[in-house]
Amino acid sequence: MTNAFITIVSFLVTVGVLVVVHEFGHYLVARWAGVKILRFSVGFGRPLMVRRRGPDQTEWVLASIPLGGYVKMLDEREGPVPEADKKRAFNNQNVWTRILIVIAGPSANFLLAFLVYWGLFIAGMPGLKPVAGDPPPATAAAYAGLANGDTVTAVGDEPVTTWNDVRWLLLKEAVKRGTTDIEVRTASGATATRRLDMSGLTKDDLDKDFLAKLGLRNFRPRAPALLGRLLPGSAAERSGLAQGDRVVSIGTKPIDTWFEFTAEVSANPGRPLQLEVERAGRRMQLRATPDSVADGDNRIGRLGVEAPAELKREYEKMTTLVRYNPIAAIPKAAHKVWDLSVFSIKMLGRMIVGDISWKNLSGPITIADYAGQSAQAGWITWLGFLALVSVSLGVLNLLPIPLLDGGHLVYYFAEIVQGHAVTERTMEIGQRLGLALLLALTFFAFYNDINRLFTG
Repeated sequence: MTNAFITIVSFLVTVGVLVVVHEFGHYLVARWAGVKILRFSVGFGRPLMVRRRGPDQTEWVLASIPLGGYVKMLDEREGPVPEADKKRAFNNQNVWTRILIVIAGPSANFLLAFLVYWGLFIAGMPGLKPVAGDPPPATAAAYAGLANGDTVTAVGDEPVTTWNDVRWLLLKEAVKRGTTDIEVRTASGATATRRLDMSGLTKDDLDKDFLAKLGLRNFRPRAPALLGRLLPGSAAERSGLAQGDRVVSIGTKPIDTWFEFTAEVSANPGRPLQLEVERAGRRMQLRATPDSVADGDNRIGRLGVEAPAELKREYEKMTTLVRYNPIAAIPKAAHKVWDLSVFSIKMLGRMIVGDISWKNLSGPITIADYAGQSAQAGWITWLGFLALVSVSLGVLNLLPIPLLDGGHLVYYFAEIVQGHAVTERTMEIGQRLGLALLLALTFFAFYNDINRLFTG
């Protein structure tokens, strides 16, 4: 399968799962409350498929625009309701029932994320051991005294088991632009504390590889630039490269190691590269253009070639499997969902006040790109991505913006406080403001997506 096909299918499956879970949360609680469901739609726009099921002949719809969905309930505000059905209309439910129905959608997304992380923690999540490489001179990591072979054991007061843990915990600290203590075990076995100063980071640095700006990188075994297996349909295969080729140079730059090779490729997304390779004792010139793929808010080059077997063996020594029994995995999964939710809210708040760039806002194009990349990396990576987006969707829907679930909750809590429902006029104004805000956010998201595609 081509990368484009995998990306499209992965995106549709990801969005489909998230939408079905979210809307099914609304549906289940509404059914439990006795509300009549008229339609359950996956997607917006023209229906592609309609099936009627159940005693209420609920319409189950698959629509043409796969960017969301909705559950349509019987409601007197949207048209005449037969006298016999009035008690089953959504608007005639008491306020607490309406709150439960509305909050059930985001809750279903959080529950999905919890179950996915719980399963992943039981199955085991692979990761690189948190061993630091040699930091470049005059970087924050170098000034902190971090050295090649230091094993990070904790960031602040939180223990770490993988390099991803280090990155995540430092990201939470980096948005504050302060300092944080890193506990390490040195190559000689001694325990030490390194104070990492992140005050020099800018909001633009957080859009990129902020660890590289700090000079913090994971340990990299030294290996020659020998090409491993080429992925089918990849840029490497199209260029005529072959497994076993040794890259000697790219342009005028000599290449000695695999990481020099990948660094040069990553730095040139979509730009033709002149490669000199050695094959069976003979040197030849080949021209290759790395595919441009998303990496955070940037674009990087990728040829689609696996690392050599020698490097894989070295990395196998550097990998670890984070696994818990089913009971211990419960608090771990719950903490993961809570941590992501709180961080998402804090990031949004910092974007609003200008501490964090709005470039962090991503739209469907970037999500599709990530979905494709995670699917190609394997089931565990894709499931982790699914859980992450599910948390983001849950948080997004709880924002106090009219048209979103959170906006409805604001109306209902106002009803509880003032003792009567919000007026139709107030709701109409709120919906217009909410629509304008959502359109603005959508515009920013699409702008960022397109900007990443063309500028990296």
